[in-house]
Amino acid sequence: MFNYCPSCASPNIRFEDAHVFKCPDCGFVYYHSTAAATALIVDTGGSIMFVRRGKEPAPGKLDLPGGFVDPREGAIDGILRECREELGWTPERSSLTLFASFPNVYHYKNIVYNTCDLFFSVRLDEAVEKIESLFRLQRQEIASVVFAGYDKINLDDIAFDSVKAAISLYLQKLK
Repeated sequence: MFNYCPSCASPNIRFEDAHVFKCPDCGFVYYHSTAAATALIVDTGGSIMFVRRGKEPAPGKLDLPGGFVDPREGAIDGILRECREELGWTPERSSLTLFASFPNVYHYKNIVYNTCDLFFSVRLDEAVEKIESLFRLQRQEIASVVFAGYDKINLDDIAFDSVKAAISLYLQKLK
């Protein structure tokens, strides 16, 4: 991430313990800490709603609505904002359940971000066609919405390991 110290421009900057940049020349220290991210499992009572990614990383792969939590924002506010931005739809705060959390590695523009992904779930018992009509997709990020039956979900079609783990656990708990 850094080739030179941001403080003194020394080329001697070191990356230690997979998250700390240190400059031995001026004492600069930068902690590249884990970022918080959220995702929402929308269960329609027989299928799960995915979004097809429209951009890097992993364009064309399936994902869940969600994204990084902004500074000074809680996880619930983050997932509500992401749903509003990506889908043009916001679930009721009281309908969300914190379901699981998994670590993830997010590669973007030659930078590796370690994330702590928080997965929420919500149940929508409306017909899939009616649910789809609720959304106004942010087309630069979301190519489409895909509803996959519980027994039709292929984990290899999913973009991120943390989402694969969350969906796998969710489906196990349904049994």
